[in-house]
This record gives sequence, structure tokens and C-alpha cells, in this order.
Amino acid sequence: MPRDSHGHLTPGRISPLRPVPSSIVRPEYVGKAAPADYTGGDVYDAATIELIRESSRIAADAITAVGEAIRPGVTTEQLDVIAHDYVTSHGAYPSTLGYRGFPKSVCTSVNEVICHGIPDDTVLLDGDIVNIDITAYKNGVHGDTNRTFVVGDAPQTTVDLVERTREALNRGIKAVAPGRQVNVIGRAIEMYAKRFGYGVVRDYTGHGVGRAFHSGLIIPHYDAPQFDDVMEVGMVFTIEPMLTLGGVDADIWADDWTVTTRDFSLTAQFEHTMVVTERGAEVLTTY
Repeated sequence: MPRDSHGHLTPGRISPLRPVPSSIVRPEYVGKAAPADYTGGDVYDAATIELIRESSRIAADAITAVGEAIRPGVTTEQLDVIAHDYVTSHGAYPSTLGYRGFPKSVCTSVNEVICHGIPDDTVLLDGDIVNIDITAYKNGVHGDTNRTFVVGDAPQTTVDLVERTREALNRGIKAVAPGRQVNVIGRAIEMYAKRFGYGVVRDYTGHGVGRAFHSGLIIPHYDAPQFDDVMEVGMVFTIEPMLTLGGVDADIWADDWTVTTRDFSLTAQFEHTMVVTERGAEVLTTY
């Protein structure tokens, strides 16, 4: 079991790449070291938003399917199988598979893993938390979402962290409005998180999504006036706050993906893809 004597996670065994039916269209970056530079915008017409909605729906429903299997004794590899099969069976490509060399169809981030955990033979234990992050690519567009689950029974401090991180996302969504700068989203999230003394991760942010997996638009989760893009009707992006029970300093494993809190404190995350409307935000990845 990939944990050290203190219960901290260690790298496990990663299985070979899982095949995707040849009939499913791949994103342009598959088989390349990095995606091509994105030169498009983040505002989409109604027809394209409907396509993003379909990809988003597949990603959200795949998370629901994975969530039904989460229990003590299950491995993160087994969760990847469920996600992969769900996404591909709906004619979509799991966007993380082959993105900058990522080897799996879902990110599974357990306990102190902030983000980008690679599914392997790690066994989930009673009291763990695990974030499931799935992006689906179909009809030339991506839909991206994640959700943190409590495994079995956990201490109230753990349950509170998860529920308050979900609420932090809701606070960020409520701050969305055309004409506002994107930094108001981060301000709303950080103000809420500070009420409980939680750390707010700064190194990883929300982002523009649609024709590109990551368009270059940055959506901060903390008070960051330097991010001053103005929200417009039709703009599509993710909000995905990562909160911790301790500090926000991070380490990256030798796999160049797995990001953990340096102090091994628990961390939770929630993410939705949304479109800016005249009234605020419409979530496209509702669970």
C-alpha cells in the first residue's frame, strides 16, 4: 500500500495506458509534448456553448459514476477505469489522457495531494478524502469539473473542510457578473476561506476552457488585483478553489504531476465550468 510509516502518500504502481476507440476524435495535443498555442478567445457563441455544455455534462456524469464506487478498499486505479469507460462510452475523449504526458483519464488527489494525482494502486482508507477531476472532449470542445469525496467516516474537521470548499466555489460563482474583473471571484473565495483559517492555494487557478483545455485566461482564488480581465457575456471558464487545513506551500513529486501540501495538511477542491450570462453565471457541469 503506497503510504509511508506516517500515513503520508507515496508513489504507487501505474498501469499501462488505457486504449481509446479509434472512432473518438483526439484533442490536437495527444501524442505531443505540449498543446499548440491557443490564439482564440474565451467568449463563445450560443451554438458552441451548447457543445461545451454536452462535454461538461459527460464529465459531470462521469464523476457521479466514479463517486458511486468510492469506498474503503477501492484503488484510485479502479476509479480511473470507471471514468475512462464512462467518458469513452459517451463518444468523448478523456482530456487528461496524454495531456503533456499525463498517463490517465482522471486526476485522483488523495488527502494531502492538492491536485494532479495520478491513479495507481493506492488503496483508499476509511477517513480519506479524494478529489476526482475529469475533463471530457467532444465536438472540438472540453468540459472540466472536479469534486472531493469523503471516504467512509471521517473526522468533523475533514467533513467541514470538504463542505466549506464546496461553499467557497459557490461564493466564487455568485461573484460572476459581466463587466466585473475576474479578481472579484478570488476575493470572494478568500474572504470566505479566511473565516475558518484555511489556506487558499495560489499556484493553481481556474482557467478559460472550451476549444482549448487551458486557454490562458487565469481565474484566481485569492485577492489578486493583477488579474483584471473583464468578464463578458458568453465567456467560459472554470473556478476551482483549493483549500487546506494548513499552509499553501507545495511540493511536486518526481512524476512532475502530483502536487502535495508541504506540511502534509489535508486539502480539498471543487470545480465547475461555467458561462457568463447577463444575470451572472450558468454552471455547465452541474452534478
